Amino acid sequence: MRQIVRQGCPLSDRGALQIQRLDSSQPDQVARWEAFVARCPNATFFHRAGWQTIIRDVFRHPTHFLFAEQDGEILGVLPLAHVNSRLFGNALTGLPFAVYGGVASESAAAALALESEAQRLAIELDTDHLELRHIERRHTDWPVQELYVTFRKAILPKEEDNMLAIPRKQRAMVRKGIKNGLTSQVDANADRFFALYADNVHRHGTPAFPKRYFQALMQTFGRDCEVLTVSSAEGRPLSSVLSFYFRDEVLPYYAGDDEAARDLAANDFKYWELMRLACARGLKVFDYGRSKEGTGPYAFKRNWGFEPTPLNYEYRLYKRESIPQNNPANAKYKLLIATWRRMPLGLANWLGPFIVRNLG
Repeated sequence: MRQIVRQGCPLSDRGALQIQRLDSSQPDQVARWEAFVARCPNATFFHRAGWQTIIRDVFRHPTHFLFAEQDGEILGVLPLAHVNSRLFGNALTGLPFAVYGGVASESAAAALALESEAQRLAIELDTDHLELRHIERRHTDWPVQELYVTFRKAILPKEEDNMLAIPRKQRAMVRKGIKNGLTSQVDANADRFFALYADNVHRHGTPAFPKRYFQALMQTFGRDCEVLTVSSAEGRPLSSVLSFYFRDEVLPYYAGDDEAARDLAANDFKYWELMRLACARGLKVFDYGRSKEGTGPYAFKRNWGFEPTPLNYEYRLYKRESIPQNNPANAKYKLLIATWRRMPLGLANWLGPFIVRNLG
């Protein structure tokens, strides 16, 4: 394990602040990292140590999970991964495949030391840019990606109050799903989810993550990663969502549905069931996740009564003059999306992982 000592960043009269790297083969170190993330107010599910093995083993990207330590106490963490692609650029990102990331710290000095080391590392790796996916703005002098928002809302203590908090038209869709006899079930594996997810993203013209990614998520995070699948009255799977659980929050993160789901209101019923079950568990926050402004998912979440909060993805540009736009909203991908929709599903599922691993 490489250790970098940062002089000039003491906290009171304590020892020097040290920046070290997480070694996932050391259970004690992983446990200390996880304990810090669990207690740090600005940490998220995407700061958890398990992402290191997933990004490294599933996507084959080098990882640099940094932590600031002083006198044996972790004061901050910054998980990073290096994604180097001929198609999409060379970046050091905190964190690829995550909606949140960047520094989680209990100390301003620790946060500064972590970001300084990230910048040094990005230059050493000869990257085009460093990207830190913060929720709140940290650097007014860094370029920021003004594209994504997140939707978060409190889960009320009583089930009926949560139902009534849904705006009338959307609530009617939930009740339609109930009247259609839809049922939900927590799945033990990702099989039904993946079939619905892969078909859904193919219809939208975007590549799918490999099935083994979702299997790895469920295996790595255990009870904190759960699949909920909605079926018709006849038992046909219609809609499914893979969610993360972190402290008192539920985060529906990946989803997929059958073409018949809309007419039967299966998507609305799915998210209601997830909210209802979260309420029964005593959870406090429903995190509807990231969306791009002006898109269908953005409008869908607004219709549920959720208000958007801008996400601040901050950049340090080294070999670029502008922030990269590697997303479906970029007009240069219009032809690729149209071509992908026409591709046979089997071929798309085989080819997709080779592309999506580099998007981050």
